[in-house]
Amino acid sequence: MTESEFLNASDAVFDRIETVLDDGDFDVDLNRNGNVLEIEFDDGAKIVVNRHVPNQELWLAARAGGFHYRWQDGAWRSTREDGEFFAQLATLIQQHAQRLPAF
Repeated sequence: MTESEFLNASDAVFDRIETVLDDGDFDVDLNRNGNVLEIEFDDGAKIVVNRHVPNQELWLAARAGGFHYRWQDGAWRSTREDGEFFAQLATLIQQHAQRLPAF
């Protein structure tokens, strides 16, 4: 994937996250600044989604740890274990919002 394709794909991921959380009336604050999207919860917890352009990866950071994902076989797959980006993000959001978003 070219850098331009990666940027477009990761923009689409950020857009999808914002749309699902806004349309689902999740009580979160979203702050998108360049390569970073922060999701802040009422309990003070944050989930940070970061696109790492040199490695063409999406990174998730939360209290539960840090996770890296790369586009493989039509999905954002974990680089370290068996897992998919949106499934992990939904689980992390549920821990603080008490409900599961439908990505």
